Amino acid sequence: MNMLRRVLTKAAWAMSLVAAVWGLVACGQDKPAFRGVDITGADYAQGFELSDQNGQVRTLKDFAGKAVVVFFGFTQCPDVCPTALQEMAQAKALLGADGAKLQGIFVTVDPERDTPELLKAYVANFGPDFVALRPTAEQLPKVTKDFKIYYKKVEGKTPTSYTMDHSAGSFMFDPQGRIRLYNRHASGAESLAADAKILLNGK
Repeated sequence: MNMLRRVLTKAAWAMSLVAAVWGLVACGQDKPAFRGVDITGADYAQGFELSDQNGQVRTLKDFAGKAVVVFFGFTQCPDVCPTALQEMAQAKALLGADGAKLQGIFVTVDPERDTPELLKAYVANFGPDFVALRPTAEQLPKVTKDFKIYYKKVEGKTPTSYTMDHSAGSFMFDPQGRIRLYNRHASGAESLAADAKILLNGK
């Protein structure tokens, strides 16, 4: 009888182990195959409350139902910034009809020179529905800290010819306004579009 009990106990333990392994496999299969860096559940990049190019205060709630890509830069950036925004525009095109559900947002780290008028003209180059956000001098340190964005003013030959060093990646939020992904610079439009499609499908 004791022998039978031991055999049954070992069999039950083995079945439990198999079930646990299959459970882990199933969980792994359910995880979205993102191309960007998955930062779901991060305690930073939680949102913003900033004025746009038209003077309207915007928050993530304004873009509910959309996948949102947020990029920090400045209008006089020679290469990194236009490349990032062009990738967003191309990703929207790749999504076809769902392109309207991918919202590109540009946050300036140079509010001193980037006036609302200049920002409006700048983002219009990449699409009519792009949004530019302009933090005040007081808001800029806070929002960049919230998003863990590095930026630094690099003096030029004249007071107005300075440039800005800054982080080059972007952040993607799901349609519920939750931070989900960090996209490294030059990840490509195809990568952005693929990840946006996953989020728009409710993953």
